[in-house]
Amino acid sequence: MRALWITAPIVFVLDQVSKYYVVHVLDLARVLHMDVFPPFLVLRMTWNYGINFGLFSGDDQTRWILIAVAFAICAAVIWWMRKGQPRRAMICAGFLVGGAMGNVIDRVIYGGVADFLNMSCCGFTNPYAFNVADIAVFIGAIGLVFFAEDSGKAKA
Repeated sequence: MRALWITAPIVFVLDQVSKYYVVHVLDLARVLHMDVFPPFLVLRMTWNYGINFGLFSGDDQTRWILIAVAFAICAAVIWWMRKGQPRRAMICAGFLVGGAMGNVIDRVIYGGVADFLNMSCCGFTNPYAFNVADIAVFIGAIGLVFFAEDSGKAKA
């Protein structure tokens, strides 16, 4: 469990620092668009009030439902990990929990998730933006698929 408790806060802090820098220091919330290394990396400010790609964007009730779902998923992952998993699965769980909590804080503070990374390549223009927390949740979920053991008898 130690790997989870170390990884989650590191991911959380990286996510929140990156969002603070982009939204408040670079003022992307006002500027809306900055070319960093176009088209491969562009900062494009969007606020996601739903789940992936803005699905289920709705009223304030949706916001609180999504916060509750994130807490429930994190609690379930932590409960699962406490039964014993390999260290790499614990790290992946930390990525997932840290990223999910980073997006929860956005929903509490801003009402929606601050997304700002936009990457395109090879003639494909990606219309969507994402953030560090989204990357962490994705890495964590995929990592758990590959590294978690079914038996729950492995030791971290």
